[in-house]
Amino acid sequence: MHPIAEQIWDMKYRLRGEDGTPVDLTVEDTWTRIANALAEAEAPEARAEWAGRFRDALTGYRFLPAGRIIAGAGTRRDVTLFNCFVMGEIPDTMAGIFESLKEAALTMQQGGGIGYDFSSLRPRGVPVKGVGADASGPLSFMDVWDAMCRTIMSAGSRRGAMMATMRCDHPDIEQFIDAKREAGRLTMFNLSVLVTDAFMAAVKADADWPLVFGGQVFKTLKARALWDRIISATYAYAEPGVIFIDRINARNNLHYCETIHATNPCGEQPLPPYGACLLGSINLAALVRDPFTEKARIDEKELDGLVRVAIRAMDNVVDVSRFPLPQQAHEAQAKRRIGLGVTGLADALIMCRSRYGAPASIGLIRKWMHALSRASYLASVDIAKEKGAFPLYDRDAYLAGETIATLDEDVREAIAQHGIRNALVTSIAPTGTISLFAGNVSSGIEPVFAYSYTRKVLMPDGTRREEQVVDYAVMKFRAAFGETAALPDYFVNAQELTPAEHIAVQAACQDYIDSSISKTINVPEDISFEAFKDVYMQAYEQGLKGCTTYRPSDVRGSVLSVDTAPSAGEVQPALPLDAPQKPAPYEKGGVVYMSKPLERETVLPGFTYKLQWPESDHAIYITINDIVQDGRRRPFEIFINSKNMEHYAWTVALTRMISAVFRRGGDVTFVVEELKAVFDPRGGSWMKGRYVPSLLAAIGEIIEQHMIDTGFIAKEDGHPLKEAVRAVMGEKPEQGTGAANLKGCPRCGERAMIRQEGCETCTSCGFSKCS
Repeated sequence: MHPIAEQIWDMKYRLRGEDGTPVDLTVEDTWTRIANALAEAEAPEARAEWAGRFRDALTGYRFLPAGRIIAGAGTRRDVTLFNCFVMGEIPDTMAGIFESLKEAALTMQQGGGIGYDFSSLRPRGVPVKGVGADASGPLSFMDVWDAMCRTIMSAGSRRGAMMATMRCDHPDIEQFIDAKREAGRLTMFNLSVLVTDAFMAAVKADADWPLVFGGQVFKTLKARALWDRIISATYAYAEPGVIFIDRINARNNLHYCETIHATNPCGEQPLPPYGACLLGSINLAALVRDPFTEKARIDEKELDGLVRVAIRAMDNVVDVSRFPLPQQAHEAQAKRRIGLGVTGLADALIMCRSRYGAPASIGLIRKWMHALSRASYLASVDIAKEKGAFPLYDRDAYLAGETIATLDEDVREAIAQHGIRNALVTSIAPTGTISLFAGNVSSGIEPVFAYSYTRKVLMPDGTRREEQVVDYAVMKFRAAFGETAALPDYFVNAQELTPAEHIAVQAACQDYIDSSISKTINVPEDISFEAFKDVYMQAYEQGLKGCTTYRPSDVRGSVLSVDTAPSAGEVQPALPLDAPQKPAPYEKGGVVYMSKPLERETVLPGFTYKLQWPESDHAIYITINDIVQDGRRRPFEIFINSKNMEHYAWTVALTRMISAVFRRGGDVTFVVEELKAVFDPRGGSWMKGRYVPSLLAAIGEIIEQHMIDTGFIAKEDGHPLKEAVRAVMGEKPEQGTGAANLKGCPRCGERAMIRQEGCETCTSCGFSKCS
């Protein structure tokens, strides 16, 4: 097993007992666990046969179910195997809003990411009848959802992910567009504007555009001005994304029985209320034969057979999975929608000697995606012959769909004669973690981000060991031609591509995908605003269902620095293949602890901060002392003092607990996250024009600012370092810090955050915002 694959398996997918003892001793045990679990949906006499076929498809990382399936199938745990959900429409009442919040919390608790359309909530300032007050607007309730997401730890010790959408004609759309200009706001959300065909026509005509709610026009502005505002925010902050919602509904196979207003967090699954996304990927890189030669090709016979097994496995997930809510189970079982896609596309192109985005590569992509689509639909028809079509199948209405009309004639005839088991069958999802698991193949349909990069591995003593992670195709090339062989011109990475090449690849795939695609179009930092704006117009004109871009900037940060090629002769260290029968003393549940706290010097540098909480007569003084480790300052201890004796017991407890955490080393940034998530049921206070939900949250903000000012975590809000901190750090006031302009990881602090497939991922520690 590839070292990075073993790390990912051990950390995320390996089944362990309650005491931490490994149950899956090898990755083959994991494949067997998954295969046996999915075969439970088959007739008893057929289970052994299908378990074997499922296991064969999984072997060699050829078929990669989504991470929730790999981690949860066959574990008997109360988790869902579905990655993400779009929740029900939010009623425009206080009771309905908080019932929706409860449903969201229950869904995230079981491990599902969620999407919501906030367009149903009345705009800010509208009178609320019978209450004598004005509505606070959708953005205020999005803040509540954001706080909930910070609080709920989703299954597998992962924070949940959320998508918020709003129609382009909602009266609060301008505030929605600008929401993330406020540092730290709505950090648990991805935001996307639902753009209609009428709006795009108005943009092209420079026509007026009314903002409407409940049949009332609240404001009229130029459509082009609103469009420029959307693109301007995206240019600076990479959000909001754009979803072409009319196109999504027009091309939906289920156009006759549902209307879509939102997507899952990464955008590849437009879903109706309570819709669920079930994902899996075919690893194209694993199917290339005779790589780097004139005979290089995808084995299309193997692809066809693999897809047919994968479709059956995913259909079975609908029957064996748990669901957080009964509405979600009903929706999934009524339509049985699945989303089979691909990963390793860019590596497969490289191994077939075709440059990503070039005309020849577009031809190969269309050929491969047509084969995937055809096999997927025919496989679903075959299951329908045996088990029946999905319950809401309406032959005439289904066959009238725009997407169905593009299928091969024999495929349409098969559907007409036998029905189809799954209403939708294809989708291209983010595959960052499972692509690493498969040996660092390129993710989804994204280009290779970097030929190699450095990843930090947490060691038992709290330190981090560096190791180089090399792209799958590069490793194969070096193995075939030697470590010093120059990479041919068909090797291309994300930094070398034009936006037009990104769009061409996404458009070629979209023609054969009945749901949608998660992909990020990387653009250079120095791209002009007009050229950037044209990217979105090209995306609309070429038939995309949505568009997400990433431009490095002073606000968002830059992509990490990468090696152009792996060093000659460098070998990645191998990890032991035999799993320990009992966890080491420092390991529990996959989390590594130091066996010995950091030692304290006699004298430590630090700062004391004064916090004047509005509800308290006396100020609170917070002292944070630091040590230097691995060349950077890190917090070592904290002291919290106040004359107000009401706070004495909990401030002493907080002092001892936080100091103990700091002294254990490793990743301590979660302390800030947890404190800032605390809400006082009696209410928080306004401080410097901003609402702080509790005194503990205010303390968390001080700790966070200290970590930023001392360089322990990345500076993202653009505030200059305090003069006192500069002096202690030996930095002259006028110098600044160039590294602070780079995007830092909120977990490990490294400037190693990249954006792909609508998600932000740290290549150093593996943190992901929405996987």
